[in-house]
Amino acid sequence: MTVRPSKIIGVGRNYRAHAAELGNDVPTTPLIFLKPPSSLVGDGAPIVLPPGGHRIEFEGEIGVVIGVRARNVREADAARTIRGIVALNDVTARDLQHSDGQWTRAKGFDSFCPIGEPARYDGALPDLTVVTRVNGVERQRARADLMVFAIPTLIAFISSVMTLEPGDLIATGTPAGVGPLASGDVVEVEIVGVSHVRNPVTAEA
Repeated sequence: MTVRPSKIIGVGRNYRAHAAELGNDVPTTPLIFLKPPSSLVGDGAPIVLPPGGHRIEFEGEIGVVIGVRARNVREADAARTIRGIVALNDVTARDLQHSDGQWTRAKGFDSFCPIGEPARYDGALPDLTVVTRVNGVERQRARADLMVFAIPTLIAFISSVMTLEPGDLIATGTPAGVGPLASGDVVEVEIVGVSHVRNPVTAEA
């Protein structure tokens, strides 16, 4: 299943424990942002650390690939718009996220959106589990039922703001446990039983 999104929509602070670990309030409505499609890389491709000594962190997430053109979707119909589920790493320059006051640069560098192979998923969306490992050590694990806003709610909300096109990608938020990456690390995000992505980390030449 090839993913060629016209846009990548991220969701911030969608797990209470992650909002708390960064000292942020939990949003009352979904907090959305955009990552450029040029940030997308696949399994095995390097995450390239930009120059400047930035604090680059992993954020393992459940990615949702949209399969149909969707506008003003009802929550009850949202699952029908999903083409596949994919492991996704919303790599973030945490220092730039704080200093810029908005998130485009922090999350927009080339290679800052690794994804695995999307897979069709017929199970219950709340049962999806995301796991992140760095150098083989588990750093994050959470089920989708811990999200502040469930996947159907996100699809309904986002489609009320912008038309979702086939291939568009929603990064549904990261659980607690985020942390820094350094050159030489290997980071893996797994959606248990569904999809995984594994990437080495390198410094920009």
